[in-house]
Amino acid sequence: MRHGSIPGVHGRVRPLTLLGDPVLRAPCREVADFGPELARLVEDLFATMYAARGVGLAANQIGEPLRVFVYDCPDDEDVRHLGHVVNPRLVETDGVVVRGPEGCLSLPGLEAGTERHDHAVVEGFTVTGEPVTVHGTGFFARCLQHECDHLEGRLYADRLTGWRHRRLMRQVKRASWNREGREGREGREG
Repeated sequence: MRHGSIPGVHGRVRPLTLLGDPVLRAPCREVADFGPELARLVEDLFATMYAARGVGLAANQIGEPLRVFVYDCPDDEDVRHLGHVVNPRLVETDGVVVRGPEGCLSLPGLEAGTERHDHAVVEGFTVTGEPVTVHGTGFFARCLQHECDHLEGRLYADRLTGWRHRRLMRQVKRASWNREGREGREGREG
């Protein structure tokens, strides 16, 4: 039997912030206090990520504009990577640029072929303030880049161009969770 804490077991599931909420578009603030509130936030992030069946989640995706993200994500060799990073900095991306399917819990049910490097290195801190360096390859590298983008106020949709971007935006307008798009349709249909 495994001893120790399972991430998220003491957290509460919070509502996800969806595309259109301004908190997703603003760069997040650095964390200055590595106390119990930060530990609770990390627990809530894990609980919310697991409830939504995601592989990563940034703090602004639950309405907290702080530089924190969590992950439980496999790489292309099916090795599981589990952790969190506070005040992360994406310090290296290299290798081959790969276009692969990418989704986001803030755009539920949608995905698009998005280009990312297949290797990424993130530096930051743990919830207790210890320095940490995370190396990712393949799908895990994609996850690290995706979460770092969130903390800068960017979404994967911002990396799309041409027909891929237009198609995703059409899907957003039709999405059941897009209140703005639903109200517009109901007005036209009524």
